[in-house]
Amino acid sequence: MRTLSIAALQTAPVAGDPGRTLEALRTHAAAVRSTMPDVQLLLLPELHLSAPAPPLEPSIDPESVAVELPGPLSEALGEIARANELWLVPGSVYERAADGGVHNTALVLSPAGELVATYRKVFAWEPHEDSVPGERFVTFEIPEVGNIGLAICYDASFPESFRQLAWMGAEVVLHMSLTTTSDRAAEQVLARANAIFNQLYVVSLNAAGPAGLGRSLIVDPEGIVRFEAGSGEELITDVLDLDAVTRVREHGLAGVSRLWRQIERRRGEVELPMYDGDLSARAPSPGSARGSSGPSSPDGLR
Repeated sequence: MRTLSIAALQTAPVAGDPGRTLEALRTHAAAVRSTMPDVQLLLLPELHLSAPAPPLEPSIDPESVAVELPGPLSEALGEIARANELWLVPGSVYERAADGGVHNTALVLSPAGELVATYRKVFAWEPHEDSVPGERFVTFEIPEVGNIGLAICYDASFPESFRQLAWMGAEVVLHMSLTTTSDRAAEQVLARANAIFNQLYVVSLNAAGPAGLGRSLIVDPEGIVRFEAGSGEELITDVLDLDAVTRVREHGLAGVSRLWRQIERRRGEVELPMYDGDLSARAPSPGSARGSSGPSSPDGLR
């Protein structure tokens, strides 16, 4: 079995204080390791380390807390990952862009403390979010386990986001959010829909109150909710069976709906101009969504 033991911390930052928030993460990571000796990956919410204020308080200036990547923050996070021997996905941070703007960027640190991936949020929450959008989706490989995709909050509202990650070989999508508005219920529906459409796991982690509304989810490749959190701080734990992705893609949702099989069978028969041609030509065969890079995406990215 290919399994991924995860811990997702539904929590809130120390509002307005990135330094204290980072130190709290250091403490929490050690506590998670103590509680879950076999944990492999720790996930935090969107913008957690940038320490935004709750929704009804004065908002933080992204430029004032933006960091360079790699830089001192990623080095400190690498130390935490290395000390606790885990894959650390500490949510996203405001990243200072080369052109002077600010990105909303997720980071991945390996158990060796290396910064192995960064993902800049492609679909900013317009018109409310001013961060500079990214231009590509990102996955990373956990050796002997599988391919993991990254998504940030509003990305989930666009079906192309998770389909792109599936094209790239993702078997799990880590979806980190900072949702403070009443559409969290809609996001829960989208988490299940994206899991079903792409037959993969979705870990939809939202910030806890007072920063966010919580109600995080873990959804399996058949759209079944494995866990749903409340609104307060919670440590969400699970062991994901990535071979289940292979099984569902091979035999179908509930043993009947073989979405990936059908795409393969109709390869080249349906023109899809919005995907720059034939979607099926770029979809992984059932059970093949593993490997270091996955199938090519429409623009040649990996």
